[in-house]
Amino acid sequence: MQTTTTRRSFLCTASLAAGSCLLPRSVFADGISAEILSTKIISQQPQYYHGWSTLGRQKSGRLMLVWSGRREAHVCPFGTVEWMTSEDDGKTWTWPRTLLDSAIDDRDAGVLETAKGTILVTTFSSLAYESNITKAKNNGSWSEEKMARWLAEGHRIPEKQRKEQLGTWILRSTDNGLTWSTKNDSLVNSPHGPTQLKDGRILYAGKQLWLENPRIGLSVSNDDGETWEWFSEIPPRDGDDPNNYHELHMVEADNGDLITHIRNHNKNNAGETLQTVSSDGGKTWTKPRSIGVWGLPSHLLKLKDGRLLMSYGHRRKPLGNLARVSSDNGKTWSEAITISDDATSGDLGYPSTVQLDDGTLLTVWYEKIKSQPLAVLRQTHWKLSS
Repeated sequence: MQTTTTRRSFLCTASLAAGSCLLPRSVFADGISAEILSTKIISQQPQYYHGWSTLGRQKSGRLMLVWSGRREAHVCPFGTVEWMTSEDDGKTWTWPRTLLDSAIDDRDAGVLETAKGTILVTTFSSLAYESNITKAKNNGSWSEEKMARWLAEGHRIPEKQRKEQLGTWILRSTDNGLTWSTKNDSLVNSPHGPTQLKDGRILYAGKQLWLENPRIGLSVSNDDGETWEWFSEIPPRDGDDPNNYHELHMVEADNGDLITHIRNHNKNNAGETLQTVSSDGGKTWTKPRSIGVWGLPSHLLKLKDGRLLMSYGHRRKPLGNLARVSSDNGKTWSEAITISDDATSGDLGYPSTVQLDDGTLLTVWYEKIKSQPLAVLRQTHWKLSS
């Protein structure tokens, strides 16, 4: 991989109207070039930590962005599911709106518009912050004010009811995001949500959470995301513990194959993205295999020309976000193409990408930047060509 111009690495300053940071460079990999057109901060609430976003695009062209917001930290009790939209390809964004604020932490958010125009937003709830509270009580490391604030937020309901709030959730809107359903169980979770197939089924590749023996696999909805049932299990690779598989995402290739990427924390290929394939509509799956990609988790997109694009975070130097392209329905992937490489912390990633009408690409991710105390949402506009 080489850069055709001297790399200029700089960040936008955070403000309510964050300006663009132009990065006029082209990066080449396997004969594929990516030209970065602009990079900017798009989050509008610097007093909050932003995390684990998903960018989606409606048939109308409107962009939808969801994330876990109103937070104090990577792990805390304050998380909510936030939503904002753009009518001008990400040049401007609406003010955030809270879609879900349960009595415990609401985390990674995914989004999909179905063929019928229904908008689905996914998330999961967590009590991971409880261990932070316990540790701080034992070692006295927090101020009285912080402890009181976390307890007031994280213990709004009794312990038994808090545990009952744990789950994998989906919200639906049938009026273009004006109103939303109550949360329903999607059976699995992964950061970027479900995928609709050409046959109309909506499949959600993910992981069961908060169960004694959670499975890795897919749930399916045949009624536009209203109800979900278990569909198929993904077999583990020989020697792997499936409990060390996380954060799946799936795309349907032009040849009908379903390609699913998996975040791997097993000793073999630790920190890599693994790939599994189904050639029968998701009923059965190959054992996951390494595709030689260190970094995670992966977001998958089918481009207008049929190529597949994977976007993923890279939490070692150069810290940032990368992409790769497949021209053979996921059998092989290009060398890495840099979307961003100017991060100063490993608290970043979960990029997701959409393709605009003019063929250019828009990628959004979260990142803890040097100039801001809390993580922000960043957006890059870029071009891909061969």
